[in-house]
Amino acid sequence: MKTTYKVAINALIVAMFLGLGGCSGMSTQDKNTAIGAGVGAVGGAVLTGGSAVGTVGGAAVGGVIGHEISK
Repeated sequence: MKTTYKVAINALIVAMFLGLGGCSGMSTQDKNTAIGAGVGAVGGAVLTGGSAVGTVGGAAVGGVIGHEISK
């Protein structure tokens, strides 16, 4: 079980770095929107116990807040 956990963590780290590389051409407002969506998704998942609806709702709310902050 620990091997599966390590593989999952490593895959998450690689995906994170690849995703960040895609942000190089984004404007500041676009970056803030993406960061807000990510933080909102994590917050929504934590607050709702991993519910898909909570995760998506948190991402939507976080994305809107991140977009509006940079105006």
